[in-house]
Amino acid sequence: MTGDSPLRLAVFDLDGTLVDSQHTIISSIRAGFESEGLMPPEPAVVRSVIGMSLDAAIERINPDVRGLQAQRVAAGFKHHADAAQGRGDNARPEPLMPGTRGALDRLESAGVLLAIATGKGRGGLISVLEAHGLLSRFVSLQSADDAPGKPNPTMLRRAIAESGAEERDSVMIGDTVFDLQMAHNAGVKSIAVTWGYHQVEQLRSARPYAVINHFKELDDVIENMFDQTTE
Repeated sequence: MTGDSPLRLAVFDLDGTLVDSQHTIISSIRAGFESEGLMPPEPAVVRSVIGMSLDAAIERINPDVRGLQAQRVAAGFKHHADAAQGRGDNARPEPLMPGTRGALDRLESAGVLLAIATGKGRGGLISVLEAHGLLSRFVSLQSADDAPGKPNPTMLRRAIAESGAEERDSVMIGDTVFDLQMAHNAGVKSIAVTWGYHQVEQLRSARPYAVINHFKELDDVIENMFDQTTE
């Protein structure tokens, strides 16, 4: 980019977009409900709420679970997730989605800034990025601990503000309708990825700028999108 070129920002969701965390999330949500003697949700139900903040996901799964009981379910979730991922030399980080590292490399080489907006808590976000040596790659990290959950646009707006970019020069990339709705609410274009946890039909219903099936498609889509904003 030249000195007169605008800053360009790609904001990624984490779970289901950059990281394959569904097995940990599903088992941990089920464990949290079971710890309270409640019927654990089916995996498909859990996948449908991935991307939301933990509190909102628990309420969506079972609206009768509120107050202190919801807090205990959340605590059970966090305890199980911490145990599943381990710590120190015994850490078992959630794996990256295929093509993640290469996609980040190519975007950085093209001068695109990177950020994350996730429904995951900040501790879990930092842990998984550190485990994969990716923490320093992002100019902004927004989590469920920092702002209202998706589709509220606050996380995305904060990421854009911290990067110094503008809405028109930013894009949200995610695997759930919550990501796409957040982008819409922030006045930002979005790109849906199909390798995550929501069905393609759901994603298309949120009217993203594009739907991609592999990270190798992302480069051309983003380049074309940003070229259109400068015409």
